[in-house]
Amino acid sequence: MAAARTAQEILQAARVAPEIFALRPEYRALLMVVEGIPPGPSDAASETMLQEAEQQVKALSTKSAITNFPHIAAWRDTYKAFGAKPQKTRNSLEALSRRAEGGLPRVNRLTDIYNAISVKHQIPLGGEDLDKYDGAPFLIRAKGNEPFQTLSSGEPQVENAAEGEPVWCDESGVTCRRWNWRQGPRTALTDETTRVLFIMDVLEPLSDEDLGKAAEELEAALKSLSPDVRTVRRIIDASS
Repeated sequence: MAAARTAQEILQAARVAPEIFALRPEYRALLMVVEGIPPGPSDAASETMLQEAEQQVKALSTKSAITNFPHIAAWRDTYKAFGAKPQKTRNSLEALSRRAEGGLPRVNRLTDIYNAISVKHQIPLGGEDLDKYDGAPFLIRAKGNEPFQTLSSGEPQVENAAEGEPVWCDESGVTCRRWNWRQGPRTALTDETTRVLFIMDVLEPLSDEDLGKAAEELEAALKSLSPDVRTVRRIIDASS
């Protein structure tokens, strides 16, 4: 399991398949491993971050429809390119942005923090509990027989990824379907999580500078929890 590897080893072993870059040559994935996180539930600081993110989306929505937000529009086009219907299976950034007006979900401290960063910086962002993760992450286009563990009406269920859809995986299976649509419960963050793999998925028009600002704010929020928090990150792109 991932606990046997150092953070640096996990990141160096991570990979993105060439067929992903054939689909979107400008795609970049920022991977960040964070360790030494003190466990705990949602708190005042994570609540403040969520409220700020909600207000930012409300302000943006007065100027443009959410589907026209630049990065959301880019992901909608990308979903169409691999055969998904973006009005039916919305990328995580669009789904969260749509919920901002009525209130973003309050889940747990770590999930609240990364959801706030995702919405504020308009970047799809996911978090995986490394103590439940098996090996290093990799992104491929599914063959159509990869099992995905999920929940339906609160009950465990296994479904297969659709042929051709991009899926993030570990050695035990799919951890997130359709690039950044739905994460599975097997590696979900909880109040007890202390080691996390964060994944930011980036397309044009977001710049490397935009990506860096989001990563820095995520790091700062996590390091404010404890002086023992340690972070290391890596960007994977077509030249990696």
